[in-house]
Amino acid sequence: MNKDDLPKILILKKLGLIWVFACAIIPAFGQKQLIKYVQPFAGTAASTTPASQHIEDKTERLANTIPSVAPPFSMTQWTPQTQLSENKCLAPYYFNNKKFYGIRASHWISGSCTQDYGSFTVMPITGKLQTQSAVYAADYKHDEEVSSPAYYKVKLSDYQLLTEVTAMPRSGLIRVTALKSDSLYLLISPNSDHGKGYVNIDAAKGEISGYNPVHRIYQGWGQAAGFSGYFFIRIKKQIKNSGVYAGQYRSKAQKLSDRKNLGAYVGFQVTEGEEVLIYSGTSFTSIDAAKRNLEAEIGTADFKTVLGRSEKSWEETLGQLKVTDANEQHKKVFYTALYHSMQHPRLFNDIDGTYPQFAGNYQQQKLTKGNYFDDFSMWDIYRAQLPLVELLKPDLANDLVQSMVLKGQQGGWLPIFPCWNSYTAAMIGDHGTAFIASAYNKGIRNYDVNEAYRLMRQNAFIMPDSANYLDGKGRRGINSYLKYGYIPMEDSVANAFHKREQVSRTLEYAYDDYALSTIAKDLGKVDDYKKLIKRSLNYKNIFDQEQKMVRGRFANGTWYEPFYADHRERYITEGTPRQYTFYVPQDVPGLAKLMGGSKQLENQLDSLFKLKEYWHGNEPGHQIPFMYNYTPSPWKTQMYVKRILDEEYSDGPGGLSGNDDAGQMSAWYVFAALGFYPLDPVSPYYQLTAPRFDQVTIQLSNGKKMEIIAHKQSEKSSYIKAIKLNGKPYSKNYVNHHSLVAGGRLEFYLQDLPNKNWAVQAKDQVTGLK
Repeated sequence: MNKDDLPKILILKKLGLIWVFACAIIPAFGQKQLIKYVQPFAGTAASTTPASQHIEDKTERLANTIPSVAPPFSMTQWTPQTQLSENKCLAPYYFNNKKFYGIRASHWISGSCTQDYGSFTVMPITGKLQTQSAVYAADYKHDEEVSSPAYYKVKLSDYQLLTEVTAMPRSGLIRVTALKSDSLYLLISPNSDHGKGYVNIDAAKGEISGYNPVHRIYQGWGQAAGFSGYFFIRIKKQIKNSGVYAGQYRSKAQKLSDRKNLGAYVGFQVTEGEEVLIYSGTSFTSIDAAKRNLEAEIGTADFKTVLGRSEKSWEETLGQLKVTDANEQHKKVFYTALYHSMQHPRLFNDIDGTYPQFAGNYQQQKLTKGNYFDDFSMWDIYRAQLPLVELLKPDLANDLVQSMVLKGQQGGWLPIFPCWNSYTAAMIGDHGTAFIASAYNKGIRNYDVNEAYRLMRQNAFIMPDSANYLDGKGRRGINSYLKYGYIPMEDSVANAFHKREQVSRTLEYAYDDYALSTIAKDLGKVDDYKKLIKRSLNYKNIFDQEQKMVRGRFANGTWYEPFYADHRERYITEGTPRQYTFYVPQDVPGLAKLMGGSKQLENQLDSLFKLKEYWHGNEPGHQIPFMYNYTPSPWKTQMYVKRILDEEYSDGPGGLSGNDDAGQMSAWYVFAALGFYPLDPVSPYYQLTAPRFDQVTIQLSNGKKMEIIAHKQSEKSSYIKAIKLNGKPYSKNYVNHHSLVAGGRLEFYLQDLPNKNWAVQAKDQVTGLK
């Protein structure tokens, strides 16, 4: 891309609001032009979707995505920074913020409400040197921003500068172009909120390096995480003056450590039109490793070359799902969702395989094969985001499982929600087990299966000692769960960030027990299997037959009073009893039986939607629209899925209905638009619905292709009349993973009105647990 390429301005009208975007002119790679559909600003403002409007918690209405520049699953994402701090729930970029503070090398978990960590920021300014953020912050305009997965540009009129960035997995390249002759300063700031960090300048070599120590949140809040975010910067221009700063303090010294708001500045004289290239390497192990990562990935390559490599990586990933359809808007939303789905988990090892030991104290380990990953927002991503990786990138999924096993071995316990390479015990459940079982049941097994099973079994059957439990190891409330078959109201689950939530925990542990039982059965561990499959039915223990919903229960068996079906209750996680009643993905027919049969399940689902209690902005209900496939009316799955696709997703800043949570919200869209969804991700089955596009070709990693084709009666056709699989009539309302990865053709014949006879027989629906 030439520095004088002008952005093409698109005015998009969405939900009665005008959003202004600058869209990059993307170089062509053959006929592949998918990157142009991605809208990185989507999800960077408060949600404007219908389902989000009645949510009182404002943090839950923020998708919290960022306009990330980096290849898929990178170590570091480079983003414009409009928000200072690494604090919890504060993303580095918000669309409606008015000030620009630089380009941040970020480790923010996309779409989360967690923390950034180990980051640093590069801010270019001209004129007089300023080192306080309130003074040097620049105004910017959205019509002077350009954003793509591989590139970001902004014009800083205050300083008459163009600032651009592109990136590789562990390194980035910033280009600053002077629009007038002036003094240019670069401010390099480790973003520690703890008054920690280090910067060092070698002006003769044009090098700046440093680090930002990482701290834990949730369990162990505030403790050192045992590693830092390291950076090494090389600048292709002779430094004229340099120094360090911390708040109002400024010095000509060339290094500084452990001061609040510390940073380094380097100064140059530039002429109009001159470019300054800032090469940056990152690492979680050392400054030297950051330098090696930079040399290996970028070296001395020019900006255009690095941009081309970064774009190519995204074209290859996006190209695994090739959409043929006349609706350009739908393609923008789809490929933006795919982009958001391919950010995490985070690459954590250096180019030579070295990575910080999990839950360690600056110890390091080295891989002999594959890559090591962290930042598993596990409560969210086991549902659809990780299954999407399993479908499209099984070798990567294998590395992710192996990373989980390594964490368990190094820390002693399989982590529940491993982020910033630490135990967190965040959220609820034990879904590392669900993820590993999901991968195992899809044939992803190139790791020590017996060791994985040992670690999962330990979580399911054993309470850690006090010190380990307080550190975030093991299932929260497991002793009560094992004793009663549910977690009673008397157990407040005190040593957890999410306290109480006893009913939701019971439901999710029952699912994880089911997940582990599938591996126990396959490995011939009969005694474990019998215990686990029995425990997978523990959801029945907190189902109130009178209310036909789940409900808090005391140890003596009595129910918690009063009962409010549609109020947020302390025994439910981020939702209501009505919403969480449907979290039984392992045994939907069993849940239906408790309700009085499949027709009663349908009625209960109808009530949820009619009362507008379905909230797409949070994960526990993501399976709900597909549960109609277990009722006499599978056509309602098609109706509600289409409604959600239409109403709860757009390509505008408010286009996601809640936290994207490391891509889970976006992965839901990808699957639903393809026409199938992993309601029970541990099983090999996907629930079918009407696909959104005329045709999608899935390019599988085994070299095969699966074509999904929609034959429509008319443009508005969205109900399934019939299906063919590889040319043969197919009557079931689900499809097997192994059928998809074998390649072939899945054809949907769609009509305008519901087909109320399609897949209504029990033989055409997934059966429950016996």
